[in-house]
Amino acid sequence: MPTTLTDPKVLAAKYNQAFNSHDETALRSLIAPDARFSAPGDVRLQGKDAVIGYTSNWMKALPDAKITVTHEIVSAPWVVQEFTFEGTHKAPLTGPMGTIAATNRTVSGQCVSITRYENDLAVESRLYFDMVQLLTQLGVMPVPAKN
Repeated sequence: MPTTLTDPKVLAAKYNQAFNSHDETALRSLIAPDARFSAPGDVRLQGKDAVIGYTSNWMKALPDAKITVTHEIVSAPWVVQEFTFEGTHKAPLTGPMGTIAATNRTVSGQCVSITRYENDLAVESRLYFDMVQLLTQLGVMPVPAKN
């Protein structure tokens, strides 16, 4: 039976610290081999390498990216975090809509993640954020045609 030996709040804090320091090795140590991950834009990933690839893409595109948790609810094995994501878009960002060349713009937005831990590893995570807000801040949001 799956169990979590470490308080999920502690595990989530370790993940946030690893993200903020852009420590891919530490992030990798916190994710289960068969982890499932979803995010806006119909992103549906399975496996540690796919999840790390998604996260690494953001860290490379926004090299000063950081998350600041504003609210947190823990109900083991689940952790729900509301956080602010901030960073400067300095390199290409690849996502569901293709690759966005560096804009050198700063983005800031509210996000929510819901993560389940088993055996001290993240096994399932859902990320929610406003894609329209992000694309608008990057200056790449399509403008509707005028009739």
